[in-house]
Amino acid sequence: MNIHEYQAKEVLRGFAVPVPRGKAAFTVEEAVAAAKELGGPVWVVKAQIHAGGRGKGGGVKVVKSIEDVEKEARRMLGMTLVTHQTGPHGRVVRRLYIEDGSAIERELYLSALVDRATSRVAFIASTEGGMDIEEVAHKTPDRIKTFQVEPAVGYSPYVGLEIATALQLKGDQAKQCGALIKSLYDAFLAKDMSLLEINPLVVTKSGQVVCLDAKINFDDNSLYRHKDIQALRDLDEEDPMEVEASKYDLSYIKLDGTIGCMVNGAGLAMATMDIIKLYGEEPANFLDVGGGASKEKVTAAFKIIVSDPNVKGILVNIFGGIMKCDIIAEGIVAAAKEISLSVPLVVRLEGTNVEKGKEILAKSGLPIVSGSDLADAAQKIVKAVKG
Repeated sequence: MNIHEYQAKEVLRGFAVPVPRGKAAFTVEEAVAAAKELGGPVWVVKAQIHAGGRGKGGGVKVVKSIEDVEKEARRMLGMTLVTHQTGPHGRVVRRLYIEDGSAIERELYLSALVDRATSRVAFIASTEGGMDIEEVAHKTPDRIKTFQVEPAVGYSPYVGLEIATALQLKGDQAKQCGALIKSLYDAFLAKDMSLLEINPLVVTKSGQVVCLDAKINFDDNSLYRHKDIQALRDLDEEDPMEVEASKYDLSYIKLDGTIGCMVNGAGLAMATMDIIKLYGEEPANFLDVGGGASKEKVTAAFKIIVSDPNVKGILVNIFGGIMKCDIIAEGIVAAAKEISLSVPLVVRLEGTNVEKGKEILAKSGLPIVSGSDLADAAQKIVKAVKG
């Protein structure tokens, strides 16, 4: 789960992380009122979307008058902001963040994430802040340093000191950095974050180390423990089909292809997507219904797939272990009848109660094509889609 910059900064304030003052605004009038309350004389008007690269797309502007705050707020609210992370369709700006301007001396990069290879929280630091870290990693990888925290020991002050040294901070700034790293680590663990990115982390002309931007991703599997974080979810920033899938605890990700997939098990879902590509078409989604889905859950999954206008055919690939093939078949038939299915449907069933499942499909009266194995099913749906 992602949240907006202003929300991320509010979370970090709760852990004594230094961030500039700012206020969220949903209307031009609220933006002007926020600027007046902050006092100026310099403000930053920031579009709030779940994507990076806002500045390059015209979504971040530094202004020096209330009139310019109003002008930029009026321009940004409702605009479609296109960045390298939004794709060509962009995102509609519905929220702004009005923030105090900062006198910047240096821009640095800092992030924390879960290192899957070592099962530790890793901090990544670079003196090259304020730009795409991927570009820095590609062109000058020596300027990126990684520091890991041993979970059995927990945070130790030497980690903050090492990071401060890597960022070329000395004296009081190094002390500030050490305290900052400790606060970020505490926040990361307490809120079950999967990513915490500060880009840029700045040193101001007055010598203060401040988080000028903040991006936070949370582990979806832990959200039940954090009702306060759940309340920050912005459904306007999420794909409507993915939102609907989350209501039924379905693992669904929309893609750009033409063949909808419904599979049980993430590994089998990936294999199904791969074989569709092998035979010349593109998957329209990743969808894992899980190992113990009910008829209602399968029906919901099927409806989500067909609600995608790009879907020209559907491939169902089920290996029944805990999941029973007859339950899948009942869900498919119920959904297909309810929505008057108008695209080709190929089903491959194998495993528990497979014969019952095939019988249900055969007696349904629906034009369902059976696949003898995964390769056969994939070839049949690709052929049907290509016409």
